[in-house]
Amino acid sequence: MCTEHKNENHECTCHTGYTLDTLIPKVGIITDIREETPDVKTFRVNAPEGGKLFEHLPGQCAMICVPGVSEGMFSITSSPTNKEYQEFSIKRCGMLTDHLHTLQVGDPITVRGPYGNNFPVDTVLKGKDLVFVAGGIGLAPLRSVINYVIDNRADYGKVDIVYGSRSADDLVQLKEIRELWMKTEGVNVHLTIDREQEGWTGNVGFVPTYLKELGESGQIEFGVNTISLVCGPPIMIKFVLAALKDMGVSKDKIYTTLELRMKCGVGKCGRCNIGSKYVCKDGPVFRCDEVDELPNEY
Repeated sequence: MCTEHKNENHECTCHTGYTLDTLIPKVGIITDIREETPDVKTFRVNAPEGGKLFEHLPGQCAMICVPGVSEGMFSITSSPTNKEYQEFSIKRCGMLTDHLHTLQVGDPITVRGPYGNNFPVDTVLKGKDLVFVAGGIGLAPLRSVINYVIDNRADYGKVDIVYGSRSADDLVQLKEIRELWMKTEGVNVHLTIDREQEGWTGNVGFVPTYLKELGESGQIEFGVNTISLVCGPPIMIKFVLAALKDMGVSKDKIYTTLELRMKCGVGKCGRCNIGSKYVCKDGPVFRCDEVDELPNEY
Protein backbone atom coordinates (compact mmCIF):
# COMPACT_ATOMS: atom_id res chain seq x y z
CA MET A 1 0.00 0.00 0.00
CA CYS A 2 1.27 3.46 -0.86
CA THR A 3 2.22 5.51 2.22
CA GLU A 4 3.99 8.42 0.52
CA HIS A 5 1.73 9.85 -2.19
CA LYS A 6 -1.71 10.67 -0.75
CA ASN A 7 -4.10 13.60 -1.04
CA GLU A 8 -6.03 15.25 1.76
CA ASN A 9 -8.56 12.42 1.62
CA HIS A 10 -5.77 9.88 2.17
CA GLU A 11 -6.20 8.49 -1.34
CA CYS A 12 -3.18 7.26 -3.29
CA THR A 13 -2.18 9.67 -6.08
CA CYS A 14 0.69 7.62 -7.57
CA HIS A 15 -1.13 7.01 -10.83
CA THR A 16 -3.10 10.20 -11.27
CA GLY A 17 -4.04 10.57 -14.93
CA TYR A 18 -4.09 6.84 -15.61
CA THR A 19 -7.21 4.72 -15.63
CA LEU A 20 -7.33 1.22 -14.24
CA ASP A 21 -7.60 -0.08 -17.81
CA THR A 22 -4.28 1.59 -18.65
CA LEU A 23 -2.44 -0.03 -15.75
CA ILE A 24 -3.75 -3.57 -16.05
CA PRO A 25 -2.28 -5.70 -18.88
CA LYS A 26 -4.65 -6.98 -21.54
CA VAL A 27 -4.16 -10.30 -23.29
CA GLY A 28 -3.45 -9.82 -26.97
CA ILE A 29 -3.22 -12.42 -29.71
CA ILE A 30 -0.63 -12.13 -32.49
CA THR A 31 -2.63 -12.40 -35.70
CA ASP A 32 0.03 -11.53 -38.28
CA ILE A 33 3.82 -11.21 -38.45
CA ARG A 34 5.69 -9.43 -41.26
CA GLU A 35 9.44 -9.72 -41.60
CA GLU A 36 10.43 -6.17 -42.56
CA THR A 37 14.22 -6.58 -42.46
CA PRO A 38 16.64 -9.24 -41.19
CA ASP A 39 16.22 -7.89 -37.64
CA VAL A 40 12.83 -6.11 -37.64
CA LYS A 41 9.40 -7.74 -37.52
CA THR A 42 5.98 -6.08 -37.41
CA PHE A 43 3.51 -7.81 -35.11
CA ARG A 44 -0.23 -7.37 -35.58
CA VAL A 45 -2.13 -7.75 -32.30
CA ASN A 46 -5.86 -8.24 -31.67
CA ALA A 47 -8.01 -8.72 -28.61
CA PRO A 48 -9.01 -12.41 -28.14
CA GLU A 49 -12.56 -11.54 -29.21
CA GLY A 50 -11.25 -9.53 -32.19
CA GLY A 51 -10.68 -5.82 -32.73
CA LYS A 52 -8.24 -3.50 -30.98
CA LEU A 53 -7.10 -3.79 -27.39
CA PHE A 54 -7.62 -0.06 -26.74
CA GLU A 55 -7.67 3.32 -28.46
CA HIS A 56 -4.51 5.43 -28.81
CA LEU A 57 -3.16 8.60 -30.43
CA PRO A 58 -0.28 8.92 -32.95
CA GLY A 59 3.05 8.75 -31.12
CA GLN A 60 1.85 6.95 -28.00
CA CYS A 61 3.49 3.77 -26.69
CA ALA A 62 2.43 0.55 -25.01
CA MET A 63 4.09 -1.95 -22.69
CA ILE A 64 4.45 -5.38 -24.25
CA CYS A 65 5.11 -8.31 -21.93
CA VAL A 66 5.91 -11.97 -22.38
CA PRO A 67 5.13 -13.41 -18.94
CA GLY A 68 8.14 -15.15 -17.47
CA VAL A 69 10.52 -13.40 -19.87
CA SER A 70 10.37 -9.60 -19.61
CA GLU A 71 8.44 -6.51 -20.69
CA GLY A 72 9.35 -3.38 -22.60
CA MET A 73 7.92 -0.16 -24.02
CA PHE A 74 7.32 0.02 -27.78
CA SER A 75 5.76 2.55 -30.13
CA ILE A 76 2.34 1.73 -31.50
CA THR A 77 3.07 1.93 -35.21
CA SER A 78 -0.45 1.56 -36.60
CA SER A 79 -2.67 4.61 -36.99
CA PRO A 80 -5.59 5.28 -34.62
CA THR A 81 -7.74 5.41 -37.76
CA ASN A 82 -7.23 1.64 -38.06
CA LYS A 83 -10.12 0.23 -36.05
CA GLU A 84 -9.34 -3.46 -36.61
CA TYR A 85 -5.95 -4.05 -34.94
CA GLN A 86 -2.74 -2.50 -33.59
CA GLU A 87 0.79 -3.08 -34.83
CA PHE A 88 4.26 -2.91 -33.31
CA SER A 89 7.48 -2.90 -35.37
CA ILE A 90 10.18 -4.42 -33.17
CA LYS A 91 13.92 -4.57 -33.77
CA ARG A 92 15.75 -7.58 -32.36
CA CYS A 93 18.29 -6.14 -29.93
CA GLY A 94 18.02 -7.89 -26.54
CA MET A 95 16.50 -10.64 -24.41
CA LEU A 96 12.85 -9.59 -24.77
CA THR A 97 13.03 -8.71 -28.45
CA ASP A 98 14.95 -11.91 -29.20
CA HIS A 99 12.09 -13.87 -27.60
CA LEU A 100 9.41 -11.83 -29.39
CA HIS A 101 11.06 -12.68 -32.70
CA THR A 102 10.55 -16.39 -31.95
CA LEU A 103 6.77 -16.04 -31.46
CA GLN A 104 4.28 -17.27 -34.04
CA VAL A 105 0.82 -16.24 -35.22
CA GLY A 106 -1.67 -17.32 -32.58
CA ASP A 107 0.68 -16.81 -29.64
CA PRO A 108 -0.55 -14.63 -26.74
CA ILE A 109 1.25 -11.65 -25.22
CA THR A 110 0.09 -9.02 -22.75
CA VAL A 111 -0.15 -5.32 -23.58
CA ARG A 112 -0.92 -2.33 -21.38
CA GLY A 113 -1.35 1.24 -22.42
CA PRO A 114 -1.52 3.63 -24.08
CA TYR A 115 1.23 5.66 -22.42
CA GLY A 116 2.75 9.08 -23.00
CA ASN A 117 1.68 12.08 -25.04
CA ASN A 118 1.20 12.25 -28.78
CA PHE A 119 2.09 14.25 -31.86
CA PRO A 120 -0.37 17.20 -32.02
CA VAL A 121 -2.11 15.99 -35.17
CA ASP A 122 -5.42 17.67 -34.43
CA THR A 123 -4.02 21.01 -33.27
CA VAL A 124 -0.52 22.26 -34.20
CA LEU A 125 -0.04 20.03 -37.25
CA LYS A 126 -3.48 20.57 -38.75
CA GLY A 127 -3.36 22.62 -41.95
CA LYS A 128 0.44 22.58 -42.02
CA ASP A 129 2.95 21.29 -44.56
CA LEU A 130 4.75 18.36 -42.93
CA VAL A 131 8.28 17.06 -43.37
CA PHE A 132 8.94 13.64 -41.81
CA VAL A 133 12.60 12.65 -41.36
CA ALA A 134 13.36 9.11 -40.21
CA GLY A 135 16.30 6.75 -40.00
CA GLY A 136 16.12 2.96 -39.64
CA ILE A 137 13.64 1.73 -37.04
CA GLY A 138 12.98 5.43 -36.29
CA LEU A 139 10.25 5.20 -38.91
CA ALA A 140 8.17 3.15 -36.45
CA PRO A 141 6.83 5.98 -34.25
CA LEU A 142 6.33 8.23 -37.29
CA ARG A 143 4.39 5.62 -39.25
CA SER A 144 1.27 6.08 -37.09
CA VAL A 145 1.38 9.84 -37.76
CA ILE A 146 1.99 9.45 -41.48
CA ASN A 147 -0.93 7.05 -41.92
CA TYR A 148 -3.14 9.26 -39.75
CA VAL A 149 -2.33 12.20 -42.02
CA ILE A 150 -2.96 10.12 -45.16
CA ASP A 151 -6.31 8.92 -43.77
CA ASN A 152 -7.24 12.56 -43.05
CA ARG A 153 -5.51 13.97 -46.14
CA ALA A 154 -7.73 17.06 -46.56
CA ASP A 155 -6.71 18.36 -43.12
CA TYR A 156 -3.01 18.77 -43.99
CA GLY A 157 -0.86 20.47 -46.59
CA LYS A 158 2.01 19.05 -48.59
CA VAL A 159 3.76 16.02 -47.06
CA ASP A 160 7.42 15.07 -47.59
CA ILE A 161 8.92 11.91 -46.14
CA VAL A 162 12.71 11.56 -46.01
CA TYR A 163 13.65 8.06 -44.93
CA GLY A 164 16.98 6.28 -44.96
CA SER A 165 18.74 3.22 -43.62
CA ARG A 166 22.06 1.41 -43.83
CA SER A 167 20.98 -0.58 -46.89
CA ALA A 168 17.92 -1.25 -49.00
CA ASP A 169 17.43 -4.46 -47.00
CA ASP A 170 17.09 -2.41 -43.81
CA LEU A 171 14.27 -0.14 -45.00
CA VAL A 172 11.19 -0.81 -42.85
CA GLN A 173 7.63 -0.86 -44.23
CA LEU A 174 8.95 -0.73 -47.81
CA LYS A 175 5.84 -2.42 -49.26
CA GLU A 176 3.53 0.14 -47.62
CA ILE A 177 5.82 2.99 -48.67
CA ARG A 178 5.69 1.94 -52.32
CA GLU A 179 2.06 0.86 -52.53
CA LEU A 180 0.42 3.54 -50.37
CA TRP A 181 2.62 6.50 -49.46
CA MET A 182 4.19 6.98 -52.88
CA LYS A 183 0.78 6.77 -54.55
CA THR A 184 -0.98 9.30 -52.32
CA GLU A 185 -1.56 12.72 -53.85
CA GLY A 186 0.48 15.48 -52.25
CA VAL A 187 2.85 13.01 -50.56
CA ASN A 188 6.47 12.85 -51.75
CA VAL A 189 8.76 10.09 -50.51
CA HIS A 190 12.56 10.49 -50.64
CA LEU A 191 14.49 7.29 -49.90
CA THR A 192 18.22 6.95 -49.33
CA ILE A 193 20.71 4.32 -48.16
CA ASP A 194 24.11 4.88 -46.58
CA ARG A 195 26.23 3.07 -49.17
CA GLU A 196 25.94 1.96 -52.77
CA GLN A 197 24.23 -1.38 -53.26
CA GLU A 198 23.72 -3.53 -56.32
CA GLY A 199 20.22 -3.05 -57.70
CA TRP A 200 19.58 0.19 -55.81
CA THR A 201 18.78 3.09 -58.14
CA GLY A 202 17.76 5.64 -55.51
CA ASN A 203 19.81 8.17 -53.58
CA VAL A 204 22.96 7.11 -51.75
CA GLY A 205 24.02 9.12 -48.72
CA PHE A 206 23.24 9.79 -45.09
CA VAL A 207 19.82 11.17 -44.15
CA PRO A 208 21.02 14.59 -42.84
CA THR A 209 23.06 15.24 -45.99
CA TYR A 210 20.21 14.15 -48.26
CA LEU A 211 17.74 16.33 -46.36
CA LYS A 212 19.96 19.37 -46.84
CA GLU A 213 20.35 18.61 -50.56
CA LEU A 214 16.57 18.33 -50.95
CA GLY A 215 16.11 21.65 -49.20
CA GLU A 216 18.81 23.48 -51.13
CA SER A 217 17.49 22.16 -54.46
CA GLY A 218 13.96 23.29 -53.65
CA GLN A 219 12.51 19.77 -53.71
CA ILE A 220 11.44 20.34 -50.13
CA GLU A 221 10.39 23.80 -49.03
CA PHE A 222 10.66 24.88 -45.41
CA GLY A 223 8.22 27.76 -45.22
CA VAL A 224 6.56 29.45 -42.27
CA ASN A 225 3.76 26.89 -42.56
CA THR A 226 6.07 23.85 -42.31
CA ILE A 227 6.45 21.53 -39.33
CA SER A 228 9.18 18.86 -39.21
CA LEU A 229 8.94 15.54 -37.35
CA VAL A 230 12.22 13.70 -36.76
CA CYS A 231 12.97 10.24 -35.38
CA GLY A 232 15.96 7.94 -35.61
CA PRO A 233 19.29 7.15 -33.96
CA PRO A 234 20.52 9.98 -31.67
CA ILE A 235 23.51 10.75 -33.91
CA MET A 236 21.20 11.07 -36.93
CA ILE A 237 18.84 13.37 -35.04
CA LYS A 238 21.80 15.55 -34.00
CA PHE A 239 22.90 16.13 -37.59
CA VAL A 240 19.33 16.45 -38.92
CA LEU A 241 18.69 19.24 -36.42
CA ALA A 242 21.92 20.93 -37.54
CA ALA A 243 20.82 20.66 -41.19
CA LEU A 244 17.39 22.10 -40.40
CA LYS A 245 19.01 24.95 -38.48
CA ASP A 246 21.25 25.74 -41.48
CA MET A 247 18.09 25.95 -43.61
CA GLY A 248 16.52 28.42 -41.21
CA VAL A 249 14.08 26.07 -39.46
CA SER A 250 13.51 27.07 -35.84
CA LYS A 251 13.36 24.40 -33.14
CA ASP A 252 9.81 25.32 -32.15
CA LYS A 253 8.76 23.88 -35.51
CA ILE A 254 10.46 20.52 -35.01
CA TYR A 255 9.09 17.55 -33.05
CA THR A 256 10.98 14.42 -32.05
CA THR A 257 10.68 11.48 -29.66
CA LEU A 258 12.83 10.46 -26.68
CA GLU A 259 12.12 6.80 -26.07
CA LEU A 260 15.25 5.47 -24.38
CA ARG A 261 15.19 4.31 -20.75
CA MET A 262 11.41 3.97 -20.42
CA LYS A 263 10.63 1.13 -18.04
CA CYS A 264 7.46 1.37 -15.94
CA GLY A 265 5.37 3.69 -18.12
CA VAL A 266 3.84 5.63 -15.24
CA GLY A 267 6.70 7.77 -13.92
CA LYS A 268 7.37 5.72 -10.78
CA CYS A 269 10.63 3.86 -11.43
CA GLY A 270 12.51 7.07 -12.30
CA ARG A 271 14.55 5.39 -15.01
CA CYS A 272 13.46 7.88 -17.70
CA ASN A 273 13.69 10.96 -15.48
CA ILE A 274 15.53 13.91 -16.99
CA GLY A 275 15.42 17.12 -15.00
CA SER A 276 11.79 17.79 -14.10
CA LYS A 277 10.46 15.54 -16.88
CA TYR A 278 9.62 11.87 -17.15
CA VAL A 279 9.84 10.67 -20.75
CA CYS A 280 7.07 8.10 -20.24
CA LYS A 281 4.62 10.72 -18.91
CA ASP A 282 5.75 14.08 -20.34
CA GLY A 283 6.92 12.50 -23.61
CA PRO A 284 7.85 10.58 -25.59
CA VAL A 285 6.98 13.39 -28.03
CA PHE A 286 8.82 16.66 -27.41
CA ARG A 287 9.16 19.88 -29.35
CA CYS A 288 12.87 20.46 -29.92
CA ASP A 289 13.02 23.80 -28.12
CA GLU A 290 11.60 21.96 -25.09
CA VAL A 291 14.44 19.43 -25.33
CA ASP A 292 16.95 22.29 -25.18
CA GLU A 293 15.54 23.27 -21.79
CA LEU A 294 16.31 19.83 -20.33
CA PRO A 295 19.60 19.05 -18.52
CA ASN A 296 22.36 17.67 -20.74
CA GLU A 297 22.14 14.20 -19.26
CA TYR A 298 19.96 12.22 -21.67
